[in-house]
Amino acid sequence: MTVRLSRIQLALFFILLCPVNIIGLWWAVGSPLVMDPNSICRKAKRLAGKQAELCQTQPEIVSEVAKGARLGVRECQYQFRYRRWNCTSHNKYFGKVLQQDIRETAFVYAITAAGVTHAVTQACSMGELLQCGCEATRNKAPPRPPSSSPSGDGVKWEWGGCGDDVEFGYEMSKKFMDAKRRRGKSDIRTLINLHNNEAGRLAVKLHMRTECKCHGLSGSCTLRTCWKKMPHFREVGDRLLERFNGASKVMGGNDGKTLIPVGQNIKPPDKQDLIYSDESPDFCLANRKTGSLGTRGRVCNSTAMDISGCDLLCCERGYREETVVFEENCLCRFHWCCVVQCKKCMVRKELSLCH
Repeated sequence: MTVRLSRIQLALFFILLCPVNIIGLWWAVGSPLVMDPNSICRKAKRLAGKQAELCQTQPEIVSEVAKGARLGVRECQYQFRYRRWNCTSHNKYFGKVLQQDIRETAFVYAITAAGVTHAVTQACSMGELLQCGCEATRNKAPPRPPSSSPSGDGVKWEWGGCGDDVEFGYEMSKKFMDAKRRRGKSDIRTLINLHNNEAGRLAVKLHMRTECKCHGLSGSCTLRTCWKKMPHFREVGDRLLERFNGASKVMGGNDGKTLIPVGQNIKPPDKQDLIYSDESPDFCLANRKTGSLGTRGRVCNSTAMDISGCDLLCCERGYREETVVFEENCLCRFHWCCVVQCKKCMVRKELSLCH
């Protein structure tokens, strides 16, 4: 059942996120989504252009794009786990959320584009794709020593190891996630979605870290070999959540091709900012029109004062205490070789649930 749900979630994300000419790539014969790239491409009859070419000639990249979308789904649900809207993938409600140009939609687009970038880049480094590999370093400037390390004389630096080829992942994400705009038919929703896609990709691309390894006799560091690695995806999610909290409200310019910040003395958002044009509903009560499932029955923290606290999460409706008993693994022991055996223990837990 878990696999079935994850496939439905992924299908829903791509149906609503991707341009019309790529919807068929992800939605094959209803649900659940057929995850085999060959099956997807065989049943996708509406593809055109570069997507169709990749689908037909490089299905292994399509598979990595799908993994990236799953990564984005999981991270969205982690980052929003304590919020009134918790990135639920309920199909009747989630679609309504993505039809609005609100903050939550901005985050979904950004984290999905970031997930595709991250997954494809990682597949390159792991040697799982023939089209790419480690980052090319032949023409790169020598690395700078990390600020935490002493800059002693005689220490040489050079690129080596297997750096992450984030440029390839970036381009594949852009190719699959960005809708093709018809000339003269731009609209504010398309502009906002493309901007947030780019913000997600840049949350990976602009935050690469340098890792190094020392070489030398007797523990000395006469030579340091360095390479570039992507940030952990949890860091990407944290960074995009900060952008979500500081997202900028915009409106369309008269030319239909620009976005203007709403409010006086507000600087235009940069490429890494998330943007939106409509205010979010409060998500307190179930409402199919806005895509809100409400917070009735949600677990809250009766002692917290932040967004996970019962006052905010329950929208001041109050909460009830409930005792639940569940079974979990306990007293686990490792047996050579190589099995972990656990006993089953009954655990009682006090929960606070929103009215």
